[in-house]
Amino acid sequence: MIPRLFFAHLPTPIEEMPHLSAELKGPELFIKRDDQTGLAFGGNKTRKLEFLLAEAQAQGAETLISAGAIQSNHCRQVAAASARFGLNCVLVLFGQASKVAEGNYLLDQLFGAEIVSTTREQRDTKLQSVFKEAQAAGSQPYLIPYGGSNTTGALAYAFAFDEMLSQDLSPDWVIFASSSGGTQAGMVLGAKRAQFKGKILGISVDEPAEQLKSLVAQLAEETSIRLGDRISFSPADILVNSDYTGAGYGIMDRPEKEAIHLFARKEGLLLDPVYTGRAAAGLIDLIHKGFFKPEEKVLFWHTGGTPALFTKQYSQFLAN
Repeated sequence: MIPRLFFAHLPTPIEEMPHLSAELKGPELFIKRDDQTGLAFGGNKTRKLEFLLAEAQAQGAETLISAGAIQSNHCRQVAAASARFGLNCVLVLFGQASKVAEGNYLLDQLFGAEIVSTTREQRDTKLQSVFKEAQAAGSQPYLIPYGGSNTTGALAYAFAFDEMLSQDLSPDWVIFASSSGGTQAGMVLGAKRAQFKGKILGISVDEPAEQLKSLVAQLAEETSIRLGDRISFSPADILVNSDYTGAGYGIMDRPEKEAIHLFARKEGLLLDPVYTGRAAAGLIDLIHKGFFKPEEKVLFWHTGGTPALFTKQYSQFLAN
């Protein structure tokens, strides 16, 4: 029996996007609304935290420790989950914070998280040192890796894929933002177990394709063991497109801006500047290039991130 808490608002709906489909003159488009998972503006990490928090509780944890960028959606949801279940929270964050807290960084503070600042290069080293300090202090810490992307977190998206298939849609393509690999690993595992005939394509937000393929394949295989039988995956089994990483992680440019505007004005849907905006930009470009057949059904899996829209860094660019 895999420990799991149940606090996400599931199943998240699948909606058609007829106006966007018509505008792009491409395949039939749908969206899976994991921006509506319910915890602190929702997002894909809420699903992972149902398993991660259960494991933490089973180990008697008193403190959750994790890491991410200043505007990390993952860390915002870790902080919210900590508050909800009466745990302390320490977040190791990299990047330049604004003078006035905003977006996810503001929410981290509202949820009572302790913030430790670092650089992106020192993120993992600092995370480990903070964890060891907490152990030495006797605060019973539980370490959640970057993005919640270990076998425990990836389990969530194996089950999420089953949920999607139970909603009477069998898309030809599932498209989403991929970065730390846990969401994609869970999806490809869920697809393999269900003998899904479609394709799972991660649009890389920041990692080179070959590196992300290797990461996802290894994590999917390791996660399969948790469900009973080892299923082998190789990098060749994983589909990743890294053509849209642009100027780097968290740096929004015209393609993301146009995607955010298009989804908002055609479907009343909000994307975020870092993940879903970049993945949607990739989807739109692939449609323009005729990558999909006109008769295919394409599901865009919305992984959340709305609070980042309300930061000066991104709102000024979007408004111009």
